Amino acid sequence: MDRQQLLQETIQPIDIKNHNVVPLVEAMGQMAFQARNLGRAAQIYDQMLQDEECTIILCLAGSLFSAGLKQVVVDLVRHRMVDAIVSTGANIVDQDFFEALGFRHYVGDPLADDEVLRQNRIDRIYDTYIDEDELRHCDMTIAEIANSLPPRPYSSREFIHHMGAYLEQHAQDRESVVLAAYQHQVPIFVPAFSDCSAGFGLVHHQWYSPDQHLTIDSVRDFRELTQCKLASQHTGLVMIGGGVPKNFAQDTVVAAELLGFETAMHKYAIQITVADERDGALSGSTLREAHSWGKVNMSTEQMVFAEATLAVPLVMGYAYGKGHWQQRPARQWANLFQPKPSLALV
Repeated sequence: MDRQQLLQETIQPIDIKNHNVVPLVEAMGQMAFQARNLGRAAQIYDQMLQDEECTIILCLAGSLFSAGLKQVVVDLVRHRMVDAIVSTGANIVDQDFFEALGFRHYVGDPLADDEVLRQNRIDRIYDTYIDEDELRHCDMTIAEIANSLPPRPYSSREFIHHMGAYLEQHAQDRESVVLAAYQHQVPIFVPAFSDCSAGFGLVHHQWYSPDQHLTIDSVRDFRELTQCKLASQHTGLVMIGGGVPKNFAQDTVVAAELLGFETAMHKYAIQITVADERDGALSGSTLREAHSWGKVNMSTEQMVFAEATLAVPLVMGYAYGKGHWQQRPARQWANLFQPKPSLALV
């Protein structure tokens, strides 16, 4: 098969607004094993939405948006179901920003000949194909944005804000998490920002501007997310996958304490993961384990050991279907980081 034949059928994102899964999830909650865990996780997420003092932090790891979950997160942002996002770079740049530029992910074959794909400039994520030439365009768009900004350190949150401003003017597909977050003042943090298409674009930017270039300050990311924690009466974590986003969000409790502030552990926490806890790695470590570190309250937490494309539409669809987001105020935590107006001299 040639390149054109391989890149034909596009991945279609699921829309939780089109499916009433509330009765199904409630029925699953009466079962056992992961069905019961999923039912309880959905109820805990709904509790977060009903808690008027709770800031909800969504953590994203794994190839989620390329797999069809992008629209779910767009709707969470637009319907005030999330107040801050911590993610891997691939979801935000290679997948969401990439599609906002007008590109797509394609239905592939996990048994494909990867040498044939390489020769056709096609990248594979399990059963999904990506046009490498289009990814290079995404890389260079990041470089273009970087070239347009004053050379100084930026948090990833600040740079992604500029990506949203770019999409406000140039998006070919406006169903974008980056664009929706920009429009609704939901900050997005990517602690390992260079580990994605953004890294290639920023390397190009720095290479060709050796004396006048911007940098990404991951410590500032940590401080800014901690500011969101300190500005909140309570916090709830909704974690899809694990890795850096999970730990980054959990650690804001410890950071606040080290800065001399009294702050509560995350009041609510749910995690959907397929990682195993037995190897001691963070992605599969239980939320009860996080309690020993003083990060997560044990009374309202739930692990769901399930693959994200199966579990996320059910958990998020349940919370959307219950409708408690309709009375929930927007936190707009991105406004915490806007420049303060100067006081006029009297």
